[in-house]
Amino acid sequence: MKHRKDPPGDKNIIGTQVVAIRKAKRMKQKDFLARLQTFGLDISPTSLSRLEGQYRLVQDYEVVAIAKALDVSFEDLLGGETES
Repeated sequence: MKHRKDPPGDKNIIGTQVVAIRKAKRMKQKDFLARLQTFGLDISPTSLSRLEGQYRLVQDYEVVAIAKALDVSFEDLLGGETES
């Protein structure tokens, strides 16, 4: 497995959560990409890697597909804490 050399970027706030949840579910990137396609999101492996590294902006419709593909709530992707 190739590890990231650079620190996370600042383009999104869900990237690290996507990696953590995906790995907790023992899902490889290629399997996650296939699952994303079933929810209507077709992105490249490079784009997913940049998203996970927080070097890419994430669109609102992508957050919906990602949450569905990981079978988690939006709150889980946003770090699990929301203000009321």
